[in-house]
Formats: sequence, C-alpha cells, structure tokens
Amino acid sequence: MVQSQIQPLAAPVKKAYWNHKRKEFVVGWLFLAPEFVGLMILSVFPIVFSLYLSFCEWNLVGGLSSIHFIGIDNFVAMLEDEKIHMALKNNLIFTLFTVPIGIFLALILAVFVHSKVYGKEYFKVAFFIPYISSIIALGAVWSALFHPSQGPINQFLLRVGVENPPKWLADSHYSLVAIIIIAIWAAIGYKMIIFIAGLSNIPDELYEAANIDGASQTQQFFNITLPLLGPTLSFLFITTLMGSFKVFDLISFLTGGGPNDSSTVLVYRIYEEGFRNFRMGYASAISWLLFLIVGVITMISWKLQNKKN
Repeated sequence: MVQSQIQPLAAPVKKAYWNHKRKEFVVGWLFLAPEFVGLMILSVFPIVFSLYLSFCEWNLVGGLSSIHFIGIDNFVAMLEDEKIHMALKNNLIFTLFTVPIGIFLALILAVFVHSKVYGKEYFKVAFFIPYISSIIALGAVWSALFHPSQGPINQFLLRVGVENPPKWLADSHYSLVAIIIIAIWAAIGYKMIIFIAGLSNIPDELYEAANIDGASQTQQFFNITLPLLGPTLSFLFITTLMGSFKVFDLISFLTGGGPNDSSTVLVYRIYEEGFRNFRMGYASAISWLLFLIVGVITMISWKLQNKKN
C-alpha cells in the first residue's frame, strides 16, 4: 500500500543554452564587429605589415612576390644616408622653432584679445581663419609674398636698404626659415583660441584679490595666469610637438624638399622613398624611426607633466 503511494521523481528541467545573458553577449559583439573589423583592417594590419616591411626589401611595382626579408639592412642603411641625417636635422630645427615660438606668440595674443579690447571678436575670427583655410592656398599666397624679385617682402627689404635680400624658398639657407614662418602663422589662431578658452576658466576673483593686495599686471600673469594655464600649455605643447614631426604638405607644395634637400624632413623622405623610388621597405624603416622619435618625446613630455602635477 505504501509502495503504491510513492510517485516517480520528475526529470530535471534542462536549461536552454541560449539564455538571456548569452544572447545579450552575442548581440553586443555583433554591434561591435564592424568597428572591430575596421580597426583591424585599417589600423592594426597596416602597422604590423609596416613593421614587417621595415625588415624587407620591396619594390612596390614588383608586386607582393618581390618582398624579400633582409633583416636590419634598412636600419643600417639609414645610419649612412646623408639625406636622412639632413631630414632629421631639419625636423629638429623645425620643431625647436615652431613649438616654443608658436605657443609663446599665441599666448601673448590670447591674453591681449581676452582682455577688454575693442573688437576682440574680430581678432578671434581674423587669427582663426588661416587655420581653417586650405594649407595649399596659404602656401600659394606665401609663395607670392616670398617671391625673390617681385614679392612684397623683398620689395620692402629693398626699400629699407637691404641690398641682397634672401631668395627665401629658392635659397637653400632660407627655405626652411620661410616654411617655419608660414607654419607658425598658419597655426597661431588655433592655439590662441585654446588659450582663450583656458583664460575664460580662470575666476575673476583671483585677479580682484591680487589687485587688492597690490600685485602688478606682470605679477598676476606669472603667479595666477600662467600656473592656471598649465593643463592648456601641456596639451598644446604635446599636440604641437607631434604635429611638427608630421609636417609634409607645406614642404611638398612649396619646395619639394629642396633646394638641395635643405628643407626636406622625415615624412617627406618617407614619401619620396615609398612613392617615387618605390622602396617600400626602406620607407617603412624611416616610418618606424619617426614613430620611435615621436613616441619617446611624447612619453618624456607626459612623464614631466605628471611629475609636475
């Protein structure tokens, strides 16, 4: 009688594999897949392939079958390449002048425009227009200004008594100087706007308290304005520094790296070796040299800034 009352146990319910959590996980990856595939194809693969090519010899017109592994020969060749030495030297000169001078002039202009100056909105627009204009158009304008005989700049120098004014872009001693002047002028509006944004965030109460304590304008600038612009200065320094090593368009349009390679830089050497001489392996090796230089300088800058903060 007792045995007849015992009911058989129900079989355990098997859980479905595709539960809600797993479905959300898959749907999330499906949404990320296009971005992930694009990143792999457009960013990761070119970087890895470029690193491989830097250890190879590859004539671009010979197809993929002409890739030959040669070890570190490309990097050894760079040590003996005088054009690379000249490009590296020009890059350093370009950076040493455009970064500090550009930031200094932009800071002075920003303080001037940010103060109670009549028509400061006009100055903001006037200085910012070159930054949003085509760099090729700016180069064409400056090419006319720097014309050796008919240019307004040399005409002015002749009028004030300079007998042999420089030929600027056509002179191996002044071609890089001319490009530095154009680069500083073209980017000064962008830096000025960033500085004005930083100046707007400084509370007026600090200046009012400094005025009550009898601090001069110079003391206020060095003890209030400059320290509180530290993050802005750091941002502009790093971005300008990285940008200075990537200069290409102005040089390609105005001088083509000449005369006599006097204005060539690393990026222009990459272009010449890769797309004119079709030496893609050597061009990749120069690219990694440039990457190493920019990476080390940027890392040092970040370390110094973090230590200062």
